[in-house]
Amino acid sequence: MIAIGSDHAGYEYKVLLTELLSTLHLPYKDFGTASKQSTDYPDWGFAVAQAVSKGECELGILMCGTGIGMSIVANKVQGVRAAACESPTAARLARQHNNANVLCLGSRIIGWELAVDIVKAFLSTTFESGGRHEQRVNKIHSLTQR
Repeated sequence: MIAIGSDHAGYEYKVLLTELLSTLHLPYKDFGTASKQSTDYPDWGFAVAQAVSKGECELGILMCGTGIGMSIVANKVQGVRAAACESPTAARLARQHNNANVLCLGSRIIGWELAVDIVKAFLSTTFESGGRHEQRVNKIHSLTQR
């Protein structure tokens, strides 16, 4: 299950994302927002990050104007590794090397066609477990629990 959410700036992309996920036959849960009316991105970013942190959803995708605000919020939740990505390469490497479990996109930064490529790269890539990458990801969590 993929958790999705957006603020008002990312709302149109969120609607398009639900269509894309349905086409790909990937189950998702929409945490909001439900319109283009101005809203606070931390509310939606936190809800998605909580769902991923608790294991209710395997991955999350968040959208706002830049992707940055959502990534900041999501990364405050224990166990979440959110990456704001502006290219498919960044999305692949975020999954492979950092075991990112939340993708953040900026609707004011990237076009929809590029966003589709980024989402597909993120969803089709797995973590390179073992070795230096796993050691580094584990270190992130051990350092933040001090």
